[in-house]
Amino acid sequence: MKEKIKVIKNLISTEIQKQNISNINLMEVCGTHTMAIAKYAIKSMLPTNINIISGPGCPVCVTAATDIEMGIELASRSETIIATFGDMIKVPGRKKTLSEFGNVKIIYSPLDALALAQNTPNKEIVLLGIGFETTTPLIAATMLQAQKSALNNFSVLSMNKTVPAALEVILSSSDCKINGLLLPGHVSAVTGRNYFDFLSKFNAAGVISGFGPLEIMESIYLLVKMFSERKKEVINNHPQFVTEEGNQTAMKILFSVFEDADVDWRGIGIIPHSGLAIRKEFAQYDAKKKFKLHTTRIENPPHCLCGNILMGKARPNDCKLFGKACTPANPIGPCMVSSEGTCAAYYKYYL
Repeated sequence: MKEKIKVIKNLISTEIQKQNISNINLMEVCGTHTMAIAKYAIKSMLPTNINIISGPGCPVCVTAATDIEMGIELASRSETIIATFGDMIKVPGRKKTLSEFGNVKIIYSPLDALALAQNTPNKEIVLLGIGFETTTPLIAATMLQAQKSALNNFSVLSMNKTVPAALEVILSSSDCKINGLLLPGHVSAVTGRNYFDFLSKFNAAGVISGFGPLEIMESIYLLVKMFSERKKEVINNHPQFVTEEGNQTAMKILFSVFEDADVDWRGIGIIPHSGLAIRKEFAQYDAKKKFKLHTTRIENPPHCLCGNILMGKARPNDCKLFGKACTPANPIGPCMVSSEGTCAAYYKYYL
């Protein structure tokens, strides 16, 4: 593999020199790519005029402070057990984190939360719905199973989001200088390649990529080549898992339970049609309605640059808190907490 990577590295350098490319900005959309690029030192293999930028691809990182606080409010109730993925445990609210409550259980699948509800009938089980198009279909399927089983002690606090609307906000920004997007392989396995055809409206190409160093380098080469040839296509470089149409069954299940909603993204603001709200037919499983949760907007911590980092407008070391007041042991924002967070990646691999 090392020899193949070396060949691709030389191809990238040759393309840059042949076309006399002075600067090219590529954004990796997915948090898994952020970590992989850092772990495998991909940036060190590239010419210095290729600028790799992190985007809003970590679902925990883009979760608004208001949503975090709603999860903490639910955890403070004696009648509830909160079921959540591990990344959410240490995300700070205004005064507490979920890790401070004894009724918070880490799960590895939404179906674990369903089993918890079945086995603990005297408690209200609330699943914190986090994720993009990859994980949301399974959450939807879990809710369908809850309905089929007539469970009345199970609900979901939906913080689920979709990728395209956020990318449109970034790419339509007047100061956007992004030339290409490294697109997530696992999201695309569900959505299909053609889900990203909207990118043709913007001045950016896209390559769907897996997460190993060889495939990432191949995908970067394809982006550089399209840039030099002035092409604006979306290429599937993960064909063993991604098809043109994707998993239509999964997408159908997703939208049978959820519908588009305008939601708040951490540090970015309200993005129209970027969230997934639970349909009224499943209102009994909507934790916001079931527990009459308040949604007063909560401001992000002062001086935290999570929003600008997620928009690709800043790097972690631009933040005065990074590595000082904000560390994995004492995180200020979710970008330092999540295993896919840009700040966490920089702290672990670049600091």
